[in-house]
Amino acid sequence: MAQNLPLIPQPKNLLIQDGAFRFSSATAIRHDRQLAAESGLLAEKIKRLTGGDVRLVAEELRIHLPSEISLDLDATLPLRRGGYRMTISPASVKIIGKDEAGTFAGMQTLLQLLPARAPMSEKVVTLPALQISDEPEFAWRGMHLDCGRHFFPMEDLKKFIDQMAFHKLNVFHWHLTEDQGWRIEIKKYPKLTEVGAFRDSTPPYGNRNSDDGKRYGGFYTQEQVKELVAYASARHITIVPEIELPGHAAAAIAAYPQFGNTDIPGYKPKVMTRWGVHPYVFAPKEETFSFLEDVLTEVCELFPSKFIHIGGDEAPKSQWNQSKFAKEVMQREGLKNADELQSYFIRRIEKFLASKNRSLVGWDEIQEGGLPKSATMMVWRDLKWAQHALDLGNNVVMAPNAFAYLDHYQRPASEELSKGPEYEAIGGFLTVSKLYGYDPASVARNDKERQQILGVQAQLWTEYMKDWKKVEYMAFPRIAALAEIAWLPKDKKNYDSFRERLDGVMKFYDALGINRAVPLDPPKKETKDGSVIETSLNIYHDHAIEFAYDGRADTFFWAGRELKKDDHITLRLKSPTSAAAKVTVQTGGKASQNGDRLENGELQYSLDGITWMKVADFSEGKATGPIPAGCKAMRVLVTAPQKFWLILHEVAIE
Repeated sequence: MAQNLPLIPQPKNLLIQDGAFRFSSATAIRHDRQLAAESGLLAEKIKRLTGGDVRLVAEELRIHLPSEISLDLDATLPLRRGGYRMTISPASVKIIGKDEAGTFAGMQTLLQLLPARAPMSEKVVTLPALQISDEPEFAWRGMHLDCGRHFFPMEDLKKFIDQMAFHKLNVFHWHLTEDQGWRIEIKKYPKLTEVGAFRDSTPPYGNRNSDDGKRYGGFYTQEQVKELVAYASARHITIVPEIELPGHAAAAIAAYPQFGNTDIPGYKPKVMTRWGVHPYVFAPKEETFSFLEDVLTEVCELFPSKFIHIGGDEAPKSQWNQSKFAKEVMQREGLKNADELQSYFIRRIEKFLASKNRSLVGWDEIQEGGLPKSATMMVWRDLKWAQHALDLGNNVVMAPNAFAYLDHYQRPASEELSKGPEYEAIGGFLTVSKLYGYDPASVARNDKERQQILGVQAQLWTEYMKDWKKVEYMAFPRIAALAEIAWLPKDKKNYDSFRERLDGVMKFYDALGINRAVPLDPPKKETKDGSVIETSLNIYHDHAIEFAYDGRADTFFWAGRELKKDDHITLRLKSPTSAAAKVTVQTGGKASQNGDRLENGELQYSLDGITWMKVADFSEGKATGPIPAGCKAMRVLVTAPQKFWLILHEVAIE
């Protein structure tokens, strides 16, 4: 029964009991005084459901409440920070947090048990009696949003913060500077936003190597930043800002060219209008470090986060290798190459942040030339870099491109692009199920290394997200899979249970008008109607023989060896065809560099499953033809050896 409750992430321990709590407009909130802010947020949510004001009562007031939600604290609970216990009985709902964040997490569990649509249609809603003891597996449960490539209004960022809270995510990684735009006001350097926040053009959907010719830009004032930081903090979400250095710095250098490598040939910095990696990096000058320290001083004043992200990724070394000054710095500091110059650069910034009682976080390229001792590495490329950092004793946050980049397609690219060029993505393919299957702790080889893995984060790079609707489409519902793998230990995960609960959580998305995608469910190794399909060939990876008759256009059978004469794929229908029909079999495909189509073969049918009649020969990998009523079976028969393997798509009977 627990699996039927629309809870994501699933609580670590949940026990359904007899009875139910009757929730209505008469339900009040009793709270510890330290939870006044949290109780106020809960009251706002409940008011939207019931349409009436919610009574708030401090717990020390001995006032009888006929229907109550109790919010409390108990630091002695044997749970991790952010953990909570919840008891729902016919008399009340009680949420006790290890700390304020824990109570807030319990509130989100309660809200997921309440109706999705506001106002609720029923006067009374019954909640099942239950007991929950819950705690997060990882301390860092993050979502990243790139506002450098595209700029998004404050109201959308607040909606995103609300959804992160709903999913018990607690770190918002705010990517604020890029080659294509600087998005945060810095008082001491106004040109960063006057010049750096605007570009002359943007690639349109469908043609990433062209220009739309339209000036584009925007930035967040310091007052807006403070407002969003406070908004997130009230929801127990820490905002970690990212200020990119030494690379991805074209916008900043366009605003203040003196901080770039001015002594190289053809030096003409500008705010970039195309995506990709660009060569403009900060010069290792003392005045550049003073500039960056000034910027980071203002950033530290705006963001109370312990962590400050400095990027450190994709910093081409070409300009440093051309710069006489950069080479002189390398010689002066005893640096062997430009990789070590990058390490020198990062260490200088690390030392400065330490003077502000902050810790540096960077993408895994910060290890090039040597990893700073106190830095936290955000691993996005090969997992070997996580193991490298763990070996050195550094902490890591797992953010792998293969499993956590939400700018990748979540359905086949051809299917998405058939809906319009605005569905373009950078590439890749990341389904809900693939993300859910990722284990952030898989790189840990012992308990000590497991403790060095702070958590997991998903990324929303926005080159191909021009508006908030597209951001929502790429984020939802994959954000739910992220939430569960960040909260739940591996041995508690179950995709089938998650997928069932996701249907309930998606009702909340729909009620809020979130432009979510339809999740692509993983194929099941079964035919679409119970027919039996078999083959003499082996199977390549997970491309099961059943995928040749499962009713899905996105799956196919793939044989894992060369073909021999008389190899076959045989389909025995659950019921004979009731009328004459047409059958079509298509082989081959782009998944293989060789094409893997059938060159020599016959498509056949049988009325008794024993005697076979020819339908058609295969030509250019395809066979099609008529079959009579009463057909019980069909098969593809290989008539001559073939060097290449075989891809077989859906057997189509029309």
